[in-house]
Amino acid sequence: MSVTSTAVPTARDKELADALLAGARRLRRTTRRRVRRDWPVPPLPPAQVELLQVVADRPGVGVTDAAAALSLATNTVSTLAVAGLVDRRRPGSGDRRAVHLALTPAAEERIAMWRDRRAELVAAALGSLGGQDRARLEAAVPALGRLADALEGA
Repeated sequence: MSVTSTAVPTARDKELADALLAGARRLRRTTRRRVRRDWPVPPLPPAQVELLQVVADRPGVGVTDAAAALSLATNTVSTLAVAGLVDRRRPGSGDRRAVHLALTPAAEERIAMWRDRRAELVAAALGSLGGQDRARLEAAVPALGRLADALEGA
């Protein structure tokens, strides 16, 4: 089922949606705060983090396309390039004005460190839960993926 379905959401569906979104928001916020407590470098602004994620997911994406995907100004890309986190590369042929983006090794290392630390924190918290809660969370992962797919219209 995709979000274009003609099915009318029930009150129970809306309550579940609110609870899922609130839980996901709290989990992300709490995890982010815990990682930042002992993070060795100043955190990036959220818009820059999102842009790094776009470039990581779509290596070679153009500046305009990356900025448009996030409704950002193209100068946000310049800020990341100055910070040494994104390389601007000109394609070998075609439009010489076009610029493609790639993560620098420093950005790749920073992303990997963040993901590792975040996974360590969540894994430690999972270890403190009872077996039944852990099993429920594990069973929910595929359904959460399908929910995201439905929202994307896949």
